[in-house]
Amino acid sequence: RRIILMSIYAIGDLHLSLDPRIDKPMDIFGPNWRAHHLQVQENWLAKVKEDDTVIIVGDVSWGLRLDEAMLDLTWISKLPGFKVITKGNHDLWWTSTNRLNTLFDNIYFLQNKGIYLEKENVYVCGTRGWITPGTRDFDAHDEKIYKRELLRLKMSLEDVANQKKNRPDTEDAQVIAAIHYPPASSKVGSGFTELLSENNVKKCVYGHLHGLKDQKNCIKGVIGDVEYRLVALDYINADPIKVR
Repeated sequence: RRIILMSIYAIGDLHLSLDPRIDKPMDIFGPNWRAHHLQVQENWLAKVKEDDTVIIVGDVSWGLRLDEAMLDLTWISKLPGFKVITKGNHDLWWTSTNRLNTLFDNIYFLQNKGIYLEKENVYVCGTRGWITPGTRDFDAHDEKIYKRELLRLKMSLEDVANQKKNRPDTEDAQVIAAIHYPPASSKVGSGFTELLSENNVKKCVYGHLHGLKDQKNCIKGVIGDVEYRLVALDYINADPIKVR
């Protein structure tokens, strides 16, 4: 029986713009966004140890190109812990995942695959996601992107299943899903929530939602044996939440 001492934390929506070419002050959205990266840094340093893992669920940098996001990614890499990052709708700098995964030893960019965290005996899968059927103004264009993102999540889950087959000693490993968008609108299910339940995912962390109204009405708690947690930066007061 393994004794797990390492922790897994989650946070989303860092919305960094450390490159002087990017002018995206976040405090226009309220005083809790003033110098928010310094709040994140202070809270992160207070709890995350080098052996821990932090899942970042997208909207990492306002950079439009990779060179404009490099200061933000380097800042993240210098913080303690191993980081698993999924793509957000504002992460326009995100190029080839294979290329991104050559940049840093302590950051894994997650897309179409799963990653096994050996120290924690946990698999992480995920995708960016999209708005789901039943959301106001959901149209044919959204349907197309939604189906593509469902396929990405399915590929990620299948990769986890294949890794488990090749490593029978990890059969009991918990699976955590990291998605940028809410996986469903409120408690109304979606293809995302169905996939997570069918594949015995235990926890799902997501971000994207800002503002009290959306954050109050979003999917939370245990539904279909999956625990859903919103980890958007302003919802968790820039303080990474322990999820394992």
